Amino acid sequence: MSRNTTLHADTDAPPITAELARFVATHPSRGWSDAVEHEAHRTFVNWLGCAIGGSRHEATDAALAAVQMLEPSAQAAVLGRRERVDMAGAALVNGIASHVFDFDDTHLRTIIHPAGPVASAALALAERRGSSGRVLVDSIVLGIDVACRMGNVIYPQHYDRGWHITGSTGMLGAAAACARLLGLDAHRTTMALGIAASQPVGLREQFGTMTKPLHPGAAARAGLVSALLASRGFTASPRALEAPRGFAQVVSTKFDWSEATDALGERFEIAFNTYKPFACGIVIHPTIDAAVQLRARGVRAEAIDRVELLVHPLVLELTGKKEPADGLQAKFSVYHGFAAGLIVGRAGEDEFADALVRRDDVVALRRRVQATASDAIDEASADVTVWLRDGRREHVFVEHAIGSLQRPMQDTDLAAKFAALVEPVLGAGGVEPLLESGWSLAQAADVDALVARAVPAL
Repeated sequence: MSRNTTLHADTDAPPITAELARFVATHPSRGWSDAVEHEAHRTFVNWLGCAIGGSRHEATDAALAAVQMLEPSAQAAVLGRRERVDMAGAALVNGIASHVFDFDDTHLRTIIHPAGPVASAALALAERRGSSGRVLVDSIVLGIDVACRMGNVIYPQHYDRGWHITGSTGMLGAAAACARLLGLDAHRTTMALGIAASQPVGLREQFGTMTKPLHPGAAARAGLVSALLASRGFTASPRALEAPRGFAQVVSTKFDWSEATDALGERFEIAFNTYKPFACGIVIHPTIDAAVQLRARGVRAEAIDRVELLVHPLVLELTGKKEPADGLQAKFSVYHGFAAGLIVGRAGEDEFADALVRRDDVVALRRRVQATASDAIDEASADVTVWLRDGRREHVFVEHAIGSLQRPMQDTDLAAKFAALVEPVLGAGGVEPLLESGWSLAQAADVDALVARAVPAL
């Protein structure tokens, strides 16, 4: 039986695997602006809070229990817990914990949550190697640049095909970060990226289940192991990212090579990172923002006859669950997002607890919300109209939600979010010392003090 093997591909793609590897291996330490340096610390602090906050979730419990079945040596910490596991296991579990609340950072252009894969792998390796905070910050900046640049190359077609882009580019960022931490030269960093390129992870079908947060954790582990393999001479194609049957051209119908290398070393993608005020899919945020504004005007659930949402089609594709059964599903329900925002006035992790998702008043309001998709509205916006039982009408249009690049969370906002996530795990006295360790990471001789503060005292 014959088959058609015609490949519509770019056979003249530039050597982006080698160019990105050379950049990661040779770019100067702290070779960026003060603004980029500060954003790196904001990214780390946000990730650290999310990882500790999610450390007691049942998905994290299950993942840690599975890793412990392998009887790992105690190389690295599981944040927010007393257990220690091997560094690849720590990368996996911390990556899962950091994403399980869906509260982590977002590179809005690609919807990548870059710190989950990159920081989870880098911190575990840094702890094992005794690396300085400066080296860790450098690795995070460069690793996130690789992950998000490759996301720019293939988004949105790659995402539209059903890949969860956080996992499917995150292993590249994690490999780059770990290669930098290991001090690999350009050749071996090329090999690390090549090895990682054969390990994309994450299908959007898994959204609303424990397997979604597995994606950044598995990407962190894959990237770390890829760098370790490369450090020992393991080989891969030096064109693994760009070849006709390499990563980009296999997983996407779009591959804009210029996105990988334009202004390389001058523009850093971490500068475009954003942080969530709401613990759910980013496309719900404009609707929640509108609901909170309506609550501030005095609108209450019992006075509402119906709610009309006008949103981009991607919002309903990703978050169209009308009747979520639990908290994980509710993170992908624009209907629940509106109900929680209006009834409670916020949408942190508590507003996605199973009990609140099933609460009678929340369910009742959710069922009065109607959502319509329109290409005329941007995916970062929401047009919300509330019809009250007395005939009055309230309207809110959110062009950019709080937490976006246009309305960013300030350092004080991130500190408050950090405290809310960390205090239930480490206690009130554990918040400020750890937060200070995060803000001053680049000055630390090693990460031991930070890690010690990130786990419960004996």
